[in-house]
Amino acid sequence: MAKILINDVTLRDGSHAVCHQLTKKQIAVYAKAAERAGIPVVEVGHGNGLGASSLQIGESLLPDMEMLKTARESLVNSKLGVLIIPGIATINKDLRKAFEVGVDVVRVASHCTEADITERHISYVRERGKEVYGVLMMSHMATTEILVEECHKLKAYGAEGVVLMDSAGAYLPGDVMERISTLVANLKIPVGFHAHNNLGMAIANSIAATEAGATILDGSMRGFGAGAGNAQLEVLCAVLGKMGYQTGIDLYKVLDAGEIAEQELVQITPAPKGISIVSGLSGVFSGFSKHVDRIAKEYNVDPRDILFELGRRKVVAGQEDIIIEVAVNLWRKNEH
Repeated sequence: MAKILINDVTLRDGSHAVCHQLTKKQIAVYAKAAERAGIPVVEVGHGNGLGASSLQIGESLLPDMEMLKTARESLVNSKLGVLIIPGIATINKDLRKAFEVGVDVVRVASHCTEADITERHISYVRERGKEVYGVLMMSHMATTEILVEECHKLKAYGAEGVVLMDSAGAYLPGDVMERISTLVANLKIPVGFHAHNNLGMAIANSIAATEAGATILDGSMRGFGAGAGNAQLEVLCAVLGKMGYQTGIDLYKVLDAGEIAEQELVQITPAPKGISIVSGLSGVFSGFSKHVDRIAKEYNVDPRDILFELGRRKVVAGQEDIIIEVAVNLWRKNEH
């Protein structure tokens, strides 16, 4: 059986679940637990990546570099990873400083049809001799043929692997099998998958990706992440082990890390609930859930109506201002 590279997004995607308010102590405690478990890559930062802290998207409690320095101090064998989105993160302001702190792995992400914007960032990381992967977000919004074309661009720019993100938790296992198997057949670099659990499919979809040839999987402890959360990392490791896959992660210690995450990080364990289920059905970015819930209460409208309208408009991350526009329109319609 193949070896599966596990990328732990607890301290990055997980920050969505607490509105990006992870403390220095929480980061340090969890990073030490991840190191003990032998997790290969620990991704750290704002939920939307480096440079994303803002009023529109959500302000982090700590500056990016403080989060990275805190994690770096606790990671010896585990690599320190970051996510960057060109247009949000810059080379001079963010990437250069991240390398000074000691970041090992960079994942450069774009909307699933916009890989062109990643070229400069991927090239810069390669020039610095660091690991770099290309990531396509909201991948359910593109056909398999287009995903293949975009992944070929990422490879040409220098990406050492590509990762499909199910950012809305919209996939079913058959969707994952079809996309991943096609990418594996057409690319000569590793293919990965990042699941969200909005429809309760995160583990099933991750396993489907593996069975289709993916060798990189994302997960977070207790599923700590945006919307209904990610693939629950300790469950994912256990299932992969049962199936004969090698992760290099110590089972008992990863289970211990799950307990630590629940005690130290997770205020409410993510699970598929009404708003996240509709987010999956409508194909809306999981990170919108808290914004939609808050704005729906403010305007006294149904958050599910907001999500379905956002899905109809094909709104993506970075367009949070449209949530208010949709809520106002629904409020006016209800008033009349």
